[in-house]
Amino acid sequence: MKKILLTGAAGDVGRRITPMLKAAYPGLVLSDLKAPADTHGLKFVKADIANFAETAAAVAGIDGIVHLGGYSVEGPWESILNANIVGCYNLFEAARAAGVKRVIFASSNHAVGFYPRSTTIPHDVTVLPDSRYGVSKAFGEALGAMYAMKHGMGVTCLRIGNVNETPLDMRRMAIMLHPEDLVQLIRIGLDHPDIVFEVLYGASANTRAWWDNSRAKALGYRPKHDSEGQLAAAKTGQAAIPAEPIGDFYQGGTFASAEYTANFAVLKGWKAPLRP
Repeated sequence: MKKILLTGAAGDVGRRITPMLKAAYPGLVLSDLKAPADTHGLKFVKADIANFAETAAAVAGIDGIVHLGGYSVEGPWESILNANIVGCYNLFEAARAAGVKRVIFASSNHAVGFYPRSTTIPHDVTVLPDSRYGVSKAFGEALGAMYAMKHGMGVTCLRIGNVNETPLDMRRMAIMLHPEDLVQLIRIGLDHPDIVFEVLYGASANTRAWWDNSRAKALGYRPKHDSEGQLAAAKTGQAAIPAEPIGDFYQGGTFASAEYTANFAVLKGWKAPLRP
């Protein structure tokens, strides 16, 4: 992979990983609605992924894409639709037309956010989105699978937890993804010779993990970080957050509890069938 496009480059995650990606891929190109404060001397292409022509212009001449762009939190359906559904389709279709070989799709833990925290889940579980945002990420995974199987594009979907060097609360003790470990996962998706279509968890080697990331390890993932060493910081952050029975039960946290109208007493006893 000589020329890599990073969408969503001006966002928090994009800013954190740009220097490391530049070191690995000197031909890195940045794209977003606005330029990052620091482009690190890299080419920047302004593009709104909801606009197909702008997306196609950004993708032209690219070998691989790290797709972080889109609406990154829960929001109104129209916002999610334009950025994460239409925008995601535009990205994959422009990539196909341009002959892009690999795409890393930034999925999310919220695609499976309605699994209880007491359950360890593998990568091939049934999606249980906890929000409109989570639905859009499940859509992106399905779209990536189609482009991989129908068009031969190597696609890796990363169900990212929380990208940070420090877990901000007890929930993020389980899902913290250190930026260095994220870059390692991205490099597997871009460079591993056997990639066809993969769904991997974007998490460091956290002692309290809820996810079985053995598939990523089979592809060579060796995370360097574990949130356990920062338990005190997580407890301090947690102390400032009010207890909430629904959000504290599900892996998706407040994404699961927001707008919740179901009978929690009934549903918390339901167990999704896990594959053997």
